[in-house]
Amino acid sequence: MQENYPQKPGIDFILKQAFFYWNKTLVYQMIFSVIYLALFSIVFLYFSGRYGIMEQLLGAVSDYLKIGPAGLEEYKSNISTITESKGFQNFYLGVVGTLVFLYPLNLGFFQIFRKIDLKESVELRDLFAGYNGLNFFRYASYFIFWYFLYSLIAQTLILPIIWVMITLFVAPLMFFQNKTIFEGISLNWKALKMFFIEILVCTIVAVLFKYIGFGIFLIGGLFTFPFWNAMIYSLYKTIFTEKV
Repeated sequence: MQENYPQKPGIDFILKQAFFYWNKTLVYQMIFSVIYLALFSIVFLYFSGRYGIMEQLLGAVSDYLKIGPAGLEEYKSNISTITESKGFQNFYLGVVGTLVFLYPLNLGFFQIFRKIDLKESVELRDLFAGYNGLNFFRYASYFIFWYFLYSLIAQTLILPIIWVMITLFVAPLMFFQNKTIFEGISLNWKALKMFFIEILVCTIVAVLFKYIGFGIFLIGGLFTFPFWNAMIYSLYKTIFTEKV
């Protein structure tokens, strides 16, 4: 496979295409969200309850609110004590491990969208394409790498956004073209330099729409939560032309 970068597409075309894929797969969007949020919530509540994490954090916040600004240093000390405890570390590992396990579920949408392009019949098992054979270990390893670097720069304002944008196409490049992580980042960087505005605008729209369902329509968030994948596929399909 090799990649070509065609004439610059219009942002409106990319957005319309993303909403087309999303609208065609609403049932799968909901199934994805139910599975993802249910498993994450179960693990979160289990580890939080086992180690009393939420109670400790809420207790620290409550004490701070009672004292006011004068208790800021004590509040910081309490939070530091909580986050450095063995219980919190186990809680954190449990949550991150769940995110790692769930990440390949996103890859299923790429197979579903490709089947729509090819006018093939979509099946529920397509949603789990990221778990087939060794796929799970490839994509789980990528997410661990991605999350590790993201967590290191999460305290900054701009670097996390940059990291997201320079890794936007790594997953579809791995899925469709069997690229390695670093090959994917290299190709992503080339695309980003040529289509920066298009990628930036579409990323912003995807993030806003992804969570707007929970803020405005509540249960509608089950349908908008996975929208991010449709936007990535629309951008990928428009920017990268696959050739045998």
